Amino acid sequence: MKEKIIEEMKNLIEVINKHNYNYYVLDNPTISDVEYDKLYYRLVDLENESGVILEGSPTQRVGDYVLDGFEKRRHTVNLYSLNKVRDFTDLENWIDDMNKATGGTLFAVEYKFDGLQIVIEYENGHFKNATTRGNGTIGEDVTLQVKTIRSVPLTIPFKKRLIVQGEGMMTNPAFEEYNKKATEKLKNPRNAVAGAVRNLDPRETAKRKLDYFCYGVMLCEDRVFSSQEEIHKFIEEQGFKTGGFFKLCKDAKEVENYIKEVDKEKAKLDVLIDGMVVKINNVEKRDEIGFTAKFPRWAMAYKFEAQEVSTMLESVTWQVGRSGRVTPIANLTPVELAGATISRATLNNIEDIRKKDLYENARVFIRRSNEVIPEVMGLAEKFNYSKKIEVPLVCPCCGQELERRGPLLFCPNHLGCREQVVDRLSHFASRNAFNIEGLSEKTANLFYEKLNIRKLSDIFCLTEQDLLTLDNFKDKKAKKIVDAIQKSKDVELARFLYSLGIAEVGYKTAKELANKFHTLENIMNADIKSLCEIEDIGEIIAGNIFDFFRDEVSMQEVKDLINCGVNILQSSTTKGKFLEGKTFVITGTLSQPRSYFEKLIEDNGGKFSSSVSKNTSYVLAGEDAGSKLDKAHSLSIQVISENEFLKMIGDEG
Repeated sequence: MKEKIIEEMKNLIEVINKHNYNYYVLDNPTISDVEYDKLYYRLVDLENESGVILEGSPTQRVGDYVLDGFEKRRHTVNLYSLNKVRDFTDLENWIDDMNKATGGTLFAVEYKFDGLQIVIEYENGHFKNATTRGNGTIGEDVTLQVKTIRSVPLTIPFKKRLIVQGEGMMTNPAFEEYNKKATEKLKNPRNAVAGAVRNLDPRETAKRKLDYFCYGVMLCEDRVFSSQEEIHKFIEEQGFKTGGFFKLCKDAKEVENYIKEVDKEKAKLDVLIDGMVVKINNVEKRDEIGFTAKFPRWAMAYKFEAQEVSTMLESVTWQVGRSGRVTPIANLTPVELAGATISRATLNNIEDIRKKDLYENARVFIRRSNEVIPEVMGLAEKFNYSKKIEVPLVCPCCGQELERRGPLLFCPNHLGCREQVVDRLSHFASRNAFNIEGLSEKTANLFYEKLNIRKLSDIFCLTEQDLLTLDNFKDKKAKKIVDAIQKSKDVELARFLYSLGIAEVGYKTAKELANKFHTLENIMNADIKSLCEIEDIGEIIAGNIFDFFRDEVSMQEVKDLINCGVNILQSSTTKGKFLEGKTFVITGTLSQPRSYFEKLIEDNGGKFSSSVSKNTSYVLAGEDAGSKLDKAHSLSIQVISENEFLKMIGDEG
């Protein structure tokens, strides 16, 4: 009897998933809502009766509980950003460069979706997990939230390991429908999808009726793709939405024509796009061209022109940052721009204000640079009641007399200015720094006001008893933060450098410093000339780094952190350069997860690729190696075992 019920359940799952695909992916419903509900609730009844829930059941899309927090997950394959251009001359130059590098190639043109990047993994044809982009190396586990997205298939035809990349989206119709009923209206579809996927209650995610548009394959076990066109078709065959736009172009003119066509019609689309992505179609040629530290050289995003509007600049607020720099912020009469309500924008510095001839109570032009950061472009209209923007003489936070350095203002009250200290503490605890979970800006404020925390090193002296004196801190929360603080003491060199808040030193620059100099001592002793040898570091940033490590207060903070037990892990590149200039492809089953060997390759100066080409140096093959092994033999590429690989790097256990 039970076998009969399970057989009926299997049939129902197949039928319901087919109707879901027709409705959510093809936008072509083949039965009425009443008929669909009848099938769905029959499945629910059978699951209740049998006590069995089969894998892939559509009843499991929405979880029945709220998560305590998001788990972090390391990506199997690192995610890259896309290089961007805003005019056709730059795009044409890039296309010319790609043609020269490849000897001529076709280009694939696709939508650039404006949503939330999500990576989804499948195993044996079943949905396994989903992860946000995060910092490109580590993201957040949003598996339960993404399972609520009806256009994400829970089962796919491909039966081996597959990792795809795409964009979580809230379509314009879903956005409008939600806002009709919502007490608290959503601002725009992009923010709506980010808020939905990062909601700890999957039931709330489900209410926004999100979509997922897939555009990339990051890993496809035992399958090699020859082109973006083949990848695109494969994605569609697995049941994913792609946006319905894919064009192959032979030259810059064709690419430009398609972009102009989409730009003209984009307002009629059901989804937000902020540009187009152009990729070399041929995968082997991509492998030859490779990547920079930040993005693939073989792809380029063309960003549509940012919208520009005018509004009133009502007043200017001066804001203190972690370095003590005091920055002017424009307070604007709220205005809708590119799908968001803009009420504040940065003014950069004093010279920027004077150059643009800006006044309070005057009309100004603003735009969203890259459709993200609001920017005041210049004066639109001045009135008889407009006022000159006065430059402050004292810090707006602590009252200390300000120092002027060129066009910039600084508050020298390093330890006594609340805004500086709180911003430093928040930055120090952030994801790319010490990554102390639970130490938010709000918590940093409490630490400053109630616990007299002034220096970064003070954090490591905190006890559970200290935290229990704060409002709304119970045993569990206090223990969790103290544990997170202690756990963070082992920190990579790049993260440590970034955490110090050296002016103009972002995480990418910190990584480049760590990779070149390997130890903190080497960086501290580096002169400006050797610092400038790093590609992205010019004289100004080099000067900031040089000065930081010769500043008495800064150096005392570094010493205090080390005395508190902070253990700075040597840059991974110091393990050796055994594999420098070598590219590896991994296939088959090894003694450790593939990510383990990928890290060893990177740590020893090598690179890894997902596909075999003539530029592959070695194929690291385990048991049950498939088509990649065959291709390696056909190209006469050396195949090595796990033991041979470990001997290469001098790690034979």
